[in-house]
Amino acid sequence: MTKPDLDSAYALKTPEDSQKLYGEWAESYEETFAQATGYRLPLAVADAFVARGGTGPVLDIGAGTGLVGEELSKRGVCLIDGTDISPQMLAEAALKDCYENLFEGDLTARIDVEDGVYNGIISAGTFTHGHVGSDVFEELLRVAASGALFVLSINAEHYASQGFERKLGALSAQVKGLNRAETPIYDGVRDNEHAGDMALIVSFRKA
Repeated sequence: MTKPDLDSAYALKTPEDSQKLYGEWAESYEETFAQATGYRLPLAVADAFVARGGTGPVLDIGAGTGLVGEELSKRGVCLIDGTDISPQMLAEAALKDCYENLFEGDLTARIDVEDGVYNGIISAGTFTHGHVGSDVFEELLRVAASGALFVLSINAEHYASQGFERKLGALSAQVKGLNRAETPIYDGVRDNEHAGDMALIVSFRKA
């Protein structure tokens, strides 16, 4: 088993690789990654969702240990579901008691959700190196209701290299009010070789 850390996560190639790594990392993820690096994307995503008037029901994509769901709950957002490829990560998320439902799902395939269910789609940290690209947007739009608010953090390098701009352009008939705001991924306080890495908080509504 590869040591679970950020470099290992960035090097993932397949959904099976993700399941293995995050299964191993689940119990220590928040201590060894989120806290150790000053990871701030869950706060940035939650703040942006509330600022744009987001409401439930919400689907947290790549929910992990529930960091975004916890922040949304603190801000008064209700009816939050979460999906992740790792059952071990979801088990940690369940301990936060802020989700209505948690279920395994592979975004590169069809997830077990009916069409048009959610008024909000959120994600922090899922759209990054070794993880998910822009090819899953059609599936996310499928499960979103008309007018649903999307707030997604996308690693800035990943955004540029994986064709997110082109994909959003191709989906322009289904996307309105598109906004991109650059934000640090980490708080810059802790010793972290990735401390200067940036993300885009991409938000829009389903037309």
